[in-house]
Amino acid sequence: MNTMKEAKAGDHVRVIKLHGEGAVRRRIMDMGMTRGVDVQIRKTAPLGDPIEVTVRGYELSIRKADAAMIEVEYVQH
Repeated sequence: MNTMKEAKAGDHVRVIKLHGEGAVRRRIMDMGMTRGVDVQIRKTAPLGDPIEVTVRGYELSIRKADAAMIEVEYVQH
């Protein structure tokens, strides 16, 4: 299983599935991370947390713990 946490800067990924429960899952979905959406990994902070991504036309920072709950597939752009 590939997760967003493992993606590198410059990668383009597509969300396949959200893991996690309750409020955490709802918060991730509220950020626009829903099944089928394409995400570009922009950069990672110097210590590795958070990860900056572009999703649905806006930039977003997401914690590695949350990124680990987002199953993705790599896409070509």
